[in-house]
Amino acid sequence: MIDPRDDDTTARAPRVSTVVACHDVRRWRSLVAAIGSLRDQVGVEAEVIVAVDNNHVLYDKLRAEDLADRVVLNEGPKGASVTRNAGAALATSSIIAFLDDDARADGGWLGALVSSFVDEDVAGAGGLVAPAWLGKRPAWFPDEFGWVVGASFTGMPSGTAVVRNVWAENMAIRREVFTGIGGFRATFGKVGSVSQPEDTELCIRATAAFPATRWIYEPRAVVHHEVPEQRSSFSFFLRRCQNEGRGKATLARLLRTQGTTDGRLHDENRYVKSVLPRSAVGYLRGSLKDPANSLRFGALTLGISSAAVGYVRGSVAPARDEAVGAEVRVQWN
Repeated sequence: MIDPRDDDTTARAPRVSTVVACHDVRRWRSLVAAIGSLRDQVGVEAEVIVAVDNNHVLYDKLRAEDLADRVVLNEGPKGASVTRNAGAALATSSIIAFLDDDARADGGWLGALVSSFVDEDVAGAGGLVAPAWLGKRPAWFPDEFGWVVGASFTGMPSGTAVVRNVWAENMAIRREVFTGIGGFRATFGKVGSVSQPEDTELCIRATAAFPATRWIYEPRAVVHHEVPEQRSSFSFFLRRCQNEGRGKATLARLLRTQGTTDGRLHDENRYVKSVLPRSAVGYLRGSLKDPANSLRFGALTLGISSAAVGYVRGSVAPARDEAVGAEVRVQWN
C-alpha cells in the first residue's frame, strides 16, 4: 500500500486529490464555498478537481472562473457515481477524497482523514457530517434520522472506529483501491428520486476485493452539509425514508447477486433493532419535560414505518430496477 506521507508532490505536506461532483448551476454559491473550504485546508495540500454532470453551462462557468485545478465534464450516463469516477480519473495523488458540492469542510478535514492512512491496511476513511440547516430545524426532527438530510445520526460511533462503510460526501480512499475495483458502480447511485447507497456498495466491494483492508470512521474530519428549507418538511422526511428503504433493498439484492455478503445488512439491522427502540423509549420518557419529544417519537415511528414500506417495495421490484450492471472502468493517470 502507498503511504500518503511518501508522496513526492510536496516536501512540506501530504497531497490529496479532492473531487467535488456537481450538476446544477443554481448551487453555484454552495459550490464556490465547497471549493474554498478545500483551498483552506491546514497541513495538507488539496488538488481540487470538479466533475460536472452533463451541464455545459456549469462546466463553462467553472472553466472561466478558474476555481479548480482541473474541471471535467461527464457526458455519459447521469448520476453522482459516474461523475465522481470522471473526476477521480484525473487524480494525481495516492489518496482521493470526495466532497459534495453543497458541503463545506472544516480546515482540519483532510488532515484528520489522512491520519488514518498511516496504517497500510486502511483502504479508506470518512468523517462526521454536520447538518447546516438553511432554515429553522424542525422541532420534530429526530437525531436518529440525520441520514434523511445527509448528515451523521445517533447510533454512529462517538470516536474513531472501524466501520463497514463511510459516505461519499466525506470520504477518502487509496487510489490503488479505487482503481482496483473500478470506482463507483456506474449503474448504482443517486439519480433524481432514486436513492441507492453507492458509497456503501463501494466500501463493501472494496473490502471484498482487498480483504486485508478496513474502513475507518474519524469524527474529527468534519464537513457541514447544507439542508435547504424544502428538505425541512415532514412530507420530504417521509418520502426520503421510503426512498432510502427501497435503496437498501436494492443494495441487499445486489450484494446477494455479487456474493459479497449474505445481503442481510447487519449494520441496518442493529440500527433498527437496537438504536431506534432505545431512542423511542427515551423520547417517550422525556415528553413530559419537553413536549417536542412526543413529536420526535411520532416522527421516528412514522419514519421507520415509511422506510419499511420502501424496503418491501424494493424487495419485490421488477428486475429492471436491480443494479446488477457491469462496473465502470475508466482510464487513470
